[in-house]
This record gives sequence, structure tokens and C-alpha cells, in this order.
Amino acid sequence: MAKSKLALIRETHLTNNCPECFNQDLNLKFYQKHLYSRLFHRTTSEISHELTCNTCKSRIYPVGWTPDIERSVEYFQKALEPAKARLEFRPLFFVLVLLGIALAGTLAYFYLQGLL
Repeated sequence: MAKSKLALIRETHLTNNCPECFNQDLNLKFYQKHLYSRLFHRTTSEISHELTCNTCKSRIYPVGWTPDIERSVEYFQKALEPAKARLEFRPLFFVLVLLGIALAGTLAYFYLQGLL
């Protein structure tokens, strides 16, 4: 089973007012999802974000956003440059593929020689 990890892409400070404590000390973080397995490492195109207040230490969910916060988040989402979605195979994958090819070749050789 592949393990998923959220990698931090960008962290910015917003000067918008917090809906909870009304201070201007917000922190916006963007994450990109990565999947790790023994056979591959996959970078997905799935992007998530988290908005927290540094003063009251509360996480601010999209339901409680003001229109100013929404505009700021949209702006930073458009300016975001995530890593390209890709699939990278690990060395174990190549070893298993080579062993499979060698086994298939050996079986074909024995079959053509009449030993099977």
C-alpha cells in the first residue's frame, strides 16, 4: 500500500483579519500530495491548503472565510507553481521487471528445447 504525504509547496502570511480574534496575523500554506511505495514515487496534481491564525492558533475553514480572505486565497492559488504530476519508478521495480523477463526467457528456452 502506498503511503501518502503532503509536501509543503508555499507558505505565505496574509494581512487579512482573522474571523475569530480579528488580528491581522494569518498564515496560508499550500500542500501537494505525494504517494510513496516500494515500487514507485508518484507526485499527484492534488493541491490542498490550510489557513491558520498565528495569534489565536485556530484553523480557519472555508466556511468562515470573509470575501477578502477568499480573494487573497484565490490570488495565491493562481500564482502557485506546483511540481508537475509524474510517476517515478524505484530500483526494486526495475529489478522485478528484469527478473520477470529472465524467467520468461528461461521458460521459453526450455520449452523450445523440448525439456518442458
